Amino acid sequence: MEQTFVMVKPDGVQRNLVGRIIHKFEQKGYKLTALKLLQPSGEQAEEHYKEHKGKPFYRGLVAYIMSGPVVAMVWEGKDVVRGVRSLIGATNPAEALPGTIRGDYGLDIGRNIVHGADSEDNARREISIYFRKEEICKYNKGEEDWVYEEKSI
Repeated sequence: MEQTFVMVKPDGVQRNLVGRIIHKFEQKGYKLTALKLLQPSGEQAEEHYKEHKGKPFYRGLVAYIMSGPVVAMVWEGKDVVRGVRSLIGATNPAEALPGTIRGDYGLDIGRNIVHGADSEDNARREISIYFRKEEICKYNKGEEDWVYEEKSI
């Protein structure tokens, strides 16, 4: 099964949205395999946003992600990268559809509540920034028989 990285950003933590966000992914049928509350270090923040280095907004992104606690998570499931991005909604909450996390809870692009990896490669890279391999749980959930027609686990 595919894995992806999700982070509830400082605004989502401060606004008490962590449980609602986790609930969205659980309702969809994805499996939570790692979770931690942390305040990212400068090194983690810079690595997380390295593709934006040199852009005018880079320093602001790095400072913001370090400004308070975040919740880092690894989710697993069939086509989970694309599915999670769909549940999260457009980067700009003003363009996010109702029913998505950003569409329901976001108002400002600079406070868009949650981050989700945009590709399998970036998911692997971002997971490695925040989790050691042994921190990611491998387990079977009984409901997987009811979520997937054919399991490939």
